[in-house]
Amino acid sequence: MQLTETHRPRLDQALETIRTRAYWSPHPEHPKAYGESAPADGLAAFESLRGTRFELDQPGTDGWTGAEVSPYGPELGIEYPHPDIDVLLPAMRAGMGAWREAGPETRALVCLEILSRISARTHEFAHAVMHTSGQAFMMAFQAGGPHAQDRGLEAVAYAYEEQIRTPVAADWSKPQGKRDPLELRKTFTTAGRGISLLIGCNTFPTWNGYPGLFASLATGNPVLVKPHPRAVLPLALTVRVAREVLAEAGFDPNLVCLAAERPGEGIAKTLAVRPEVKIIDYTGSTGFGDWLEANARQAQVYTEKAGVNTVVVDSTDNYKGMLSNLAFSLSLYSGQMCTTPQNLLIPRDGITTDAGHKSYDEVVTDIAASVGGLLGDDARANALLGALVNPDVKARLDGATGLGEVALPSRKIANPEFPDAVVRTPVIVKLDGARKFWEGADAEAAYLSECFGPVSFAVSVDSTADALELLRRTVRDKGAMTVGAYTTSAETERAIEDVCLEESAQLSLNLTGGVYVNQTAAFSDFHGSGGNPAANAALCDGAFVSNRFRVVEVRRQA
Repeated sequence: MQLTETHRPRLDQALETIRTRAYWSPHPEHPKAYGESAPADGLAAFESLRGTRFELDQPGTDGWTGAEVSPYGPELGIEYPHPDIDVLLPAMRAGMGAWREAGPETRALVCLEILSRISARTHEFAHAVMHTSGQAFMMAFQAGGPHAQDRGLEAVAYAYEEQIRTPVAADWSKPQGKRDPLELRKTFTTAGRGISLLIGCNTFPTWNGYPGLFASLATGNPVLVKPHPRAVLPLALTVRVAREVLAEAGFDPNLVCLAAERPGEGIAKTLAVRPEVKIIDYTGSTGFGDWLEANARQAQVYTEKAGVNTVVVDSTDNYKGMLSNLAFSLSLYSGQMCTTPQNLLIPRDGITTDAGHKSYDEVVTDIAASVGGLLGDDARANALLGALVNPDVKARLDGATGLGEVALPSRKIANPEFPDAVVRTPVIVKLDGARKFWEGADAEAAYLSECFGPVSFAVSVDSTADALELLRRTVRDKGAMTVGAYTTSAETERAIEDVCLEESAQLSLNLTGGVYVNQTAAFSDFHGSGGNPAANAALCDGAFVSNRFRVVEVRRQA
């Protein structure tokens, strides 16, 4: 396997780009870039998996499990190997020695070969992501394919850079005056900490999963992939590719294994406290994330949990552009992104714009109209919204109408191709930030909690200063993956920056074009900060990878 010649230039480019933070993506975003037959081949490959057993030839299989049903309606009918963890975990550890001795560069290049083979099958992966997450096809293709692959490569680049900070060997000599110097020969080896457990999520199984998977593998750790039970297939395909590449490169394929669980089994809790598990990556609810941080004490735990993303609307010199940008951000994937704005903080006396002064009610009405216009055509709505990923999202959407005055009601969208898909447009609810209750509903509790899905709150505040105080409180107490703001005032802009710097929240200012607050670019943007309750790590930075390995020193008398 010619790894260096094939992949070293790409690794070098990734290393350069994380330093410059420029735009770069080696994985094409457009479906046509993969060849004329790729769309049909990818669909056929996906269809061929349905109703089959997903063989992996990994040790410790004690049965089969699988109950995935597409959010678009069809049952996938795929069975996956169920692990006997007492057999599987020791088998995974057996390959660590050779993987450690391979060194950082070989590990990185093997990871790039895995990503390359995944990239070649992007159409197949896109259908797998679509029919487990509910994303519309184009979003599943891009976010589940090239964007996820970019994040994986980014993690490999950070892992490699952190590991080579220390030289492999050094000669040490300490002068002793008239006596001979003290001389030692020292070697420094980067060693993985142990088994890394990836606990996958339902909505973005590859995008959220690849950073931790490849960061751990590149730093010398075996990786056990525990997918969300409703989104097994994308990560199972990933495990299969990784195992094939590892074996072909001369390493133990059991360095990457799958742990599919039976319905209601809760195997993640069992695995998380196993002494062999030294690293955990998790994306999901705050409740289980907090449990992992409190109970998996033997492991380094990286969590992305719930947050309350907020947009401060103070003023704008491009009112039409602001409305359009917000409408898209609120609608994309039915708000089922950890970065989607939830709270829009708007002064009750209104805002200044290039279209004249706009009252609070006018701003909310215009945002609602912009969302309605964007999603007015059902075909376009289906392409943007996708399907609701699970019944809990629909329940939250239905319940939101009782929390305040509805400025934009949600409506059902029919999907002609998948009539069983549950497709809903967003709801926007008006809440008074100075009024705790509305017709018996606890308004403050509503906007200070994450309402995951297509639900947004237009919260009226006394002033922009009050909006900033509410923003600070929200980020500090509840966390936020993203913050957005619109202002024409340099003083206000600086005040918003100060809040975000002090509370460690990633800020987007005055977005009115084709870049949205809920989208981030690998190699340039940090996803999360690790500095507020929404997440204890950022994707990706040096801190995300450096604690996944240790440098072990051996000293010899020269």
